[in-house]
Order: sequence, then C-alpha cells, then structure tokens
Amino acid sequence: MFRIGIIGTGGIASAHIGGYLAFPEECEIVALGDVMPGKAAQKAAEFGLTAAIGYDDPLRMIAEAELDLVSIATPPSTHAALAIAALEAGVNVLVEKPMAPSLEECDAMLAAQERSGKVLSVVAQNRFRDDLAILKAVVDSGLLGSISSVRVDSAWWRGLSYYDLWWRGTWEKEGGGSTLNHAIHHIDLLLWLLGRPTEITAMLANAQHDNSEVEDLSVAVLRYERGLAQLTSSVVHHGEEQEIVIQGAKARVSQPWRVIAERADGGGFPTPGGDPDLVAAIERVVAGRAPLAHTGHAGQIGDLLAAIRDGRAPQADGWDGRNAIEVVTAVYKAGIERTFVELPLAAGDPYYRAGHLVDRAPRFSEKQASLVEAAS
Repeated sequence: MFRIGIIGTGGIASAHIGGYLAFPEECEIVALGDVMPGKAAQKAAEFGLTAAIGYDDPLRMIAEAELDLVSIATPPSTHAALAIAALEAGVNVLVEKPMAPSLEECDAMLAAQERSGKVLSVVAQNRFRDDLAILKAVVDSGLLGSISSVRVDSAWWRGLSYYDLWWRGTWEKEGGGSTLNHAIHHIDLLLWLLGRPTEITAMLANAQHDNSEVEDLSVAVLRYERGLAQLTSSVVHHGEEQEIVIQGAKARVSQPWRVIAERADGGGFPTPGGDPDLVAAIERVVAGRAPLAHTGHAGQIGDLLAAIRDGRAPQADGWDGRNAIEVVTAVYKAGIERTFVELPLAAGDPYYRAGHLVDRAPRFSEKQASLVEAAS
C-alpha cells in the first residue's frame, strides 16, 4: 500500500485526490500540506480523508509523513524546490504542469531524480483521454503518411478576475501566461504525437487582460523535418473550442474526430468521394482500440503507481515535462526577441537560466489585485 501525500490544496488538488481514491487497494492518502494555516486539514475534511494529517509546513510533511509518493499541486515557481526536497528524501514525485518556469530548474529536478533513483512524473493527463489516444494510435499506424501540417488551437477563456489570485498574472510567480499555463497541455500532446520541432517563431500579446503582466494570447509556428505546426495559446477565445488537426500526405484526422482522405485525378485535383478505402482503414484502427480503464488524472496516477511498482518509467516522465518547457521557452524567446529559435536550446542560452525570462519579459499591464483565495 503506497503512502500518498499532496502538497498544495487548491482547486487542482481535488483532481489528484480523486485520482488516488480511484485505487483504494493500492494507495492511501496519509498527508496533505499547504502553507496557508488550516487549509490542508480543511481539504482533508472535505474529502473525508480521516486518516490524513494536515500540515501547514510542506517540508515538515515530507520529512515526517513517511511517504512513498507525493503530488505537488502548488504555483509553478515552487515546483522545483519542493520536488527536489521530496526526491532527496527518497519520495517519488508527481508534479503538476508546468514542470517549472525554466529549463535550468527542470534540469535540477531531473538531476535530483537521477541521484535519488526515484520516479519523477509531470502531469500530462490529456495523454490519458480516449479521444486523444485515438489520434496517437492513428499517427503511429503510418496510415496518414508523412505529416505536412498540424494546427493546434489551445483555446480557453478567462475573465479579468481570474488574474486576481495572488500568484497569477505575474512573470515571477506564474512564470508566464496562456502559453505556459494553458497551452502546456497541447504542447505536450504535440510533442507526444510528433516529437520535438527543429525551429520556432512566435508573437505574444495581451489582448484583453489589463490587470495582468503576462500574455493572454500567443501564436507560434513550429518547423518539423518537412512540415509545419501552428499553435495558438489563448485565454481570450469565447467558447473554448479546442482542436488538433493533423494533415498527412494521405489523409487528415482531427479531434473533435473527423477523417478525410483525398484522391487526385489526372490533373492533381481532388476527386469526388476521396479515398474511401483509406478512410475505412483508419476507422478500423479507431474501432480496434480498447477504451482506457481510467482517464485524466486517475489514468496517469494508475500508470504512475504501476511504474513505481514495476520499476519502469511512467508514460509521462520528467523528460516529457522538460521537453514541453523547452518549447514554451522557445516561444517566449522568439516572441520577446522577435527571432527564430532553433531547438534544442543550449544550457548557455540566457533563456535557459532561471530568472532571465522574468527580467526580459514585457509587462503588458500592472497586476491590480492579489487575493489569497480565488473567488468562487
């Protein structure tokens, strides 16, 4: 029975708690920690976790609670220090996205994981969704042919009061805006589906949130070996209509699900009806996939528990989290410096270092409120 702790008891902690509670025969939540006095105990009571001790000092919790695994669900600027402390104490770690605001901090976390011999996983819960696993299965099948173009709309909408919470809307505490804290989901999916791009350029803007330093919109173009990907990262899109469209040499697939395969006539124009045989072959790949037993955070937690038990890497490990931060960093560098950024980013690049982005980033607007708790 794994002994579980959770650091940070805000809204996302509920998803972690629910994920662990899906595996009652494998793990037990024994401790919750938060720097706000009494907040951890309140969260434990909310979920009926009678065996869990609430700590007002997360580091004390790591030292005293005899944990096997800890979830870190705190603001991004705190992830590295807490993860390193847990790993050095011999505790496996699941850290919420984004992994950390800088590549330097990500690499420090990976070094601590290597020294400890423990498991480090970064939340990528959308890999554990049936609709997105379908895209992965189709891409891996090879039926699409070489990939020409990908369009990723990480479209969210947030009102002004979203940035009233104390750590949001500042480069120092939140680490960035929509690119880092919302599109990180879709960036991870893009890397999962296609791998690392070779070059990135981008533009950043704050279109609607005049109470926030950070961007609420970015548009990036990513170069792959032969094709391109377009990534929109937004918290200004009404309707939050998120989409991933993958165009291959032979067919197009997308989520929400749609498959189209064109066939050329003698002049190279599409023929009526396209290629129904290829469409049918792709649909057979979809129909043959077994649904996931657990999805979202529960799916990732189930895989992580199995990985610890079996001595293997989890499906979303620390390197996956780092690779997503590398793309985010490149988007920020490209947008701020108005340039093209080649990957991989070297350790000698100023944007690799913790604090450089904070120094260079534009302050689009001044943060106007700093609430301890988010409004309900």
